[in-house]
Amino acid sequence: MMPTPNDDLQQLRSRIAATAARMIAQDGADYATAKAKAARQVLGVDRPAPNYLPDNFQVEDEVRRYQALFQGPALAARLLRKRRAALEAMEHLAEFNPYLTGSVLSGTAGEHDDIHLQLFADSAKEVEIWLLNRNVDLDISETPHFKGGRHDPVETVSFQWQKETVHAELYDLNDLRGALKPRADGRLQRVDMTGLRALMTTDETLEQDE
Repeated sequence: MMPTPNDDLQQLRSRIAATAARMIAQDGADYATAKAKAARQVLGVDRPAPNYLPDNFQVEDEVRRYQALFQGPALAARLLRKRRAALEAMEHLAEFNPYLTGSVLSGTAGEHDDIHLQLFADSAKEVEIWLLNRNVDLDISETPHFKGGRHDPVETVSFQWQKETVHAELYDLNDLRGALKPRADGRLQRVDMTGLRALMTTDETLEQDE
């Protein structure tokens, strides 16, 4: 059977995804930057048509494959360390309904990846004051709202916890409604402390087996 144009397109997407995954796993590149650089390498153009680019789910799967091949034991130990730090931060911030998201949740966290939390409180100022009263040094920035472009960016506080960098996005309590829906691929977008503890039980079992 002759290859079809659609087969060729899928192969190009796969090559771009694998190249981007290597950049993410090795250098800690963000997904958008990695996909743009990978497309430039594979296609030789600066602005490829959007249909040539793999989605983030496909790239994430390639990151998992790369890490399984080249970073197995190191990845497991690193992931457990970051999840322990995340859980401790969430326990201290429990009154602000903390949820873990990002690569520490998905299990693809590289050495350069930070911990990403989402907090749901009456006001962002309330969280800032809580942290400042405990002598936590803060950097303040903005992050796009997880519900999309119609919503204003949310304030984000960044700080050090257990030698890990934590970025905590500060949402209104109302934003928690509908926030627990799974991703399009069925995987969780965020977990609370109970969900994280369950993941860590699996982490510790795997570490003991190695």
